[in-house]
Amino acid sequence: MNPTRNNLPATAREQLIPLLNARLADAADLKSQLKQAHWNAKGAQFLQLHELFDSVAGRIDAQVDEIAERAVQLGGTALGTARMAAANSTLPEYPAGLQDGLGHAAAVADRLAIYGAAIRAAIDTAASLGDADTSDMFTAFSREVDKDLWFVESHLQ
Repeated sequence: MNPTRNNLPATAREQLIPLLNARLADAADLKSQLKQAHWNAKGAQFLQLHELFDSVAGRIDAQVDEIAERAVQLGGTALGTARMAAANSTLPEYPAGLQDGLGHAAAVADRLAIYGAAIRAAIDTAASLGDADTSDMFTAFSREVDKDLWFVESHLQ
């Protein structure tokens, strides 16, 4: 760990930094998968899905930045390259060759649900380690992801 005057106990920070890097990998991977859907969706709902996927990707990109910066604030190193994210993401690989807009919506919804569950687990872990700030950050992200999942799932009903 890098030196810091942050007063969270080092033992907590040693557990929080890997947690943050795990969610960083998921968020960076999710953002790239959303862009894949954004670029390749076709069909009757093309424009709505194209804009929705790009909007969600923008929110996830902001989360990527906040998660990475939080890891560094706690004395860690953010592990955020595309290769690092791909190697460490818990999300499934995005289906290659998918074109149908609703197929993309289903794939995106699956990944948002997985990411949302991981974020909710991170809320509890950060809280149990005495880090209300990281827990609060993940809580805000959970609300965003749940709303985005609702928007995407609405296209599938």
